[in-house]
Amino acid sequence: MRIVSVIILILISSFTFAQKNYRNTAEGVIVSVKDSVKNGAKLIRIEPVTEKIFRISAVSSEVFPNSNSLIIQKKFFPKVNFLVQENSDTLVIKTSALSARVSLKSGGIIFCDSTGNPILSELKGGGRSIEPVTLENEHLFRIHQQFESPSNEAFYGLGQQQEGIFNYKDEDVDLYQYNTKISIPFVISNRNYGILWDNYSRSKFGDIRDYDSLSCLKLFDSDGKEGSLSAKYFNTKDDSKIFLSRNESQIDYEFIPLLKNLPSGFSLENGKAEWNGSIEPVKNGRYKFRLYSSGFCKLWIDDKLIVDRWRQSWNAFVYLFNLDLKIGHKYPIRIEWIPDGSQAFISLKVKTPLPEEEQDRLSLYSEYGKQIDYYFITGKNMDEVISGYRQLTGKAEIPPKWAFGFWQSRERYKTQNELLQVAREYRKLKIPFDNIVQDWFYWKEEQWGSQSFDSSRYPNPKSMVDELHNMLHEHFMISVWPKFYEGIKNFNLMNEKGFLYQGNLKLKNKDWVGPGYLSTFYDAYNSAARKLFWKMIDKNLYPIGIDAWWLDASEPDICSNLPMDTRKYLMDPTALGPGAEYFNAYSLENSRAIYEGQMAVNPNKRVFILTRSAFAGQQRYDAAVWSGDIASTWQDMKGQIPAGLNYSMSGLPYWTFDIGGFAVPNKFIDANGENLAEWSELLTRWYEFGAFCPLYRSHGQYPYREIFNVSPEGSADYNAMVGVTKLRYRLMPYIYSLAGLVYLKDYTIMRALIMDFSNDEKVENISDEYMFGPALLVAPVTKFKARTKDVYLPAGYGWFDLYTGKFYEGGKTIKVESPIDKIPLFIKEGSIIPVGKEIQYAEQEQNTDLTLYIYKGKDASFILYEDENENNNYKNGKYVMIAMNYNESTGKLTIDAPKGVYKGMPSKRKFRIVWIDKNNPVPFLSKIPNEQVVDYLNKKLILTEIK
Repeated sequence: MRIVSVIILILISSFTFAQKNYRNTAEGVIVSVKDSVKNGAKLIRIEPVTEKIFRISAVSSEVFPNSNSLIIQKKFFPKVNFLVQENSDTLVIKTSALSARVSLKSGGIIFCDSTGNPILSELKGGGRSIEPVTLENEHLFRIHQQFESPSNEAFYGLGQQQEGIFNYKDEDVDLYQYNTKISIPFVISNRNYGILWDNYSRSKFGDIRDYDSLSCLKLFDSDGKEGSLSAKYFNTKDDSKIFLSRNESQIDYEFIPLLKNLPSGFSLENGKAEWNGSIEPVKNGRYKFRLYSSGFCKLWIDDKLIVDRWRQSWNAFVYLFNLDLKIGHKYPIRIEWIPDGSQAFISLKVKTPLPEEEQDRLSLYSEYGKQIDYYFITGKNMDEVISGYRQLTGKAEIPPKWAFGFWQSRERYKTQNELLQVAREYRKLKIPFDNIVQDWFYWKEEQWGSQSFDSSRYPNPKSMVDELHNMLHEHFMISVWPKFYEGIKNFNLMNEKGFLYQGNLKLKNKDWVGPGYLSTFYDAYNSAARKLFWKMIDKNLYPIGIDAWWLDASEPDICSNLPMDTRKYLMDPTALGPGAEYFNAYSLENSRAIYEGQMAVNPNKRVFILTRSAFAGQQRYDAAVWSGDIASTWQDMKGQIPAGLNYSMSGLPYWTFDIGGFAVPNKFIDANGENLAEWSELLTRWYEFGAFCPLYRSHGQYPYREIFNVSPEGSADYNAMVGVTKLRYRLMPYIYSLAGLVYLKDYTIMRALIMDFSNDEKVENISDEYMFGPALLVAPVTKFKARTKDVYLPAGYGWFDLYTGKFYEGGKTIKVESPIDKIPLFIKEGSIIPVGKEIQYAEQEQNTDLTLYIYKGKDASFILYEDENENNNYKNGKYVMIAMNYNESTGKLTIDAPKGVYKGMPSKRKFRIVWIDKNNPVPFLSKIPNEQVVDYLNKKLILTEIK
């Protein structure tokens, strides 16, 4: 009888579905689209995940695939109540905060707020394309989803891109992983919503077309003849000695296989190339150009210098720019290229104009997927949207407290003694310092992947780490690659189990070490391979006291400068499916290997990872990221500001870079005179910028980046670098409290101005200043010899100059004096900043004697967070939060009793209160007469200013 009843229920459900073309499920609603089109959706699934998050998935078949997401953590989802209402040809799925109106004809969806006002609409008709494609005998789809977008909308996120673009409205982003390029499929709007695109293949935001050869334009050589540009090649820097002249209809030397198209005998190390002529558009409109170059490159169009840049020969930059061109007008073009290396690259490509209404859309595309699958997240502000992202993908864990101190690294410390000498020197000079990093090649040359030290250079790694820990109060991070040389023991262990990618072994691409060695990477998508990878690390490295892990080349960069299809082949197949299908998520799974491995053997010590690539959800593995092998140039330094801001708005909170840039132009190597002065100033300005990023870290090739190696003790540059380092350590109570908010409240530390001042339209495109937490506005100086900087102070607040205490009204751009020892810093009125005494390392006692700077003018609040610094007890509630609130109308400061407790928590403290208002300018950290000092005995205090 029970079986018969179930069959009847199924028949009734199927009949109802056929009649109504939708059916309810436990998680939401499935709609069968009435008006299906070619490559359109047949089924649309709408699932309320939380009150403010809906999952939308679509297929062109009669059934949804049964697949698990790599980025979504469903165990965190609460049960959500929702209503389903049918109204003519529209279905409404509604929670208390959000609704989705679904057309039963087309499947198109409009997302609305709780009052029914539209937030985002899919393109009329649904805006979906689900095109069948076969990949390695697997039936997949090329998927594309488009949304309507008003012209005044702004888009951010999408990971860390290096083109200098901040607001991605009307721009295009190619979402794939590469050295310096981190692609996160999450976009956030200034209209307070976000889209998390659950796909792991190469994807695109904006115009999905590939860039075309220059030949899609009309080309004219230097004599005016149509069909190509004039190209000249020189084997010296002397322009009078032409090696070869020829005409070329394209400039495309982007990958190693394409270098064969360069003139035979042309010297990349010593040569130079020029292209001259004119371009003429084939239609009116906005043309998008993509310049890809390494070495020195200058580009002029219409006699305007557009690019003048250097990047190391083996790691090219990408520069995107747009030009409005008119039919019938010829635009002169000129390119100068000095490759400056044995292997260098250049290409210039273009996209012809799209209709304006198409370019205006919000568009997301992926090469391969089983379905369209995205999450619509809304909130009252961007912080709530990012919180929704972390609800889906996992909380950002708190790094150990020492990680917020200063780190020193170089490429590379070659011996145990060399590393210890640097660590000792920092302590000797009393420069605050917390972490020293061992980069690659601490193993024997031919033993990459052995996960062990070369005993001839590191005779006793355990004693080295013990000295760092016990005598110097410093920590030790080590570089661990997912790379294995053919034939070593660990290679064989991995290979015999089928855990290694075979593509590079077949192509026989050797690396750059010594005579060149053949290598490949392990398959991080394989759970057994991840466990074996950790087991190898745990055998020789972890037991000596390693504090943190540096996961390099985690894109994965199996072999650089190869075409995209070859890169996919090199990591194919994975344990989950074709490499092209899972192309972007390698670093997520590689971080998972270390996180789960360490947690299994030492569950109460915080894992901490620094990785060169990242993907959605990686924050749950306590993984931070750095911006890759950028160059030691002012342009690269400036480009890190929008790169870091967009990365932070992608939901991953811990980001840093190589202070000073990784690779160095020849003029800075063994420099003197003006070049030495520029090098020292570049490093000084970069240290000033780095001190106000979530993590503070110096690294790079020669010349060495240690503060005492950059500039001599007592010099202006040295004093500036040491001074800003000491300032960061004084701010440790503020910074570590922000880390607590990241975990507890899904906060973001490095904040684009649009996050906090969304009512000020002027901030939508400001990409050279930002908020560091709720109080500090930071405006890095990114020009050589600049001693002033124009700084915009957002409207709605007054601002205090940190150095003088002088007050400025918001809504204005002011010219700020910026001598070499001062990065422009302003404090928002209505702020509380806790400051500690001078310390030499982050865990040194500081919290029992704090100064509270109260910047009056508006109500202010701050929550002081503390825990046990390095263990995971905070996850079980072993932490304390002390709420501080200033009321402008009453003039009273309330310091609440602590909430929570942890081992070692102070039973009493001294709070020194400094009150600052527009009529009472007080320089930050200055000594003031008659300071107000109170004893705090873990009980509520209410204070007023003593006049």
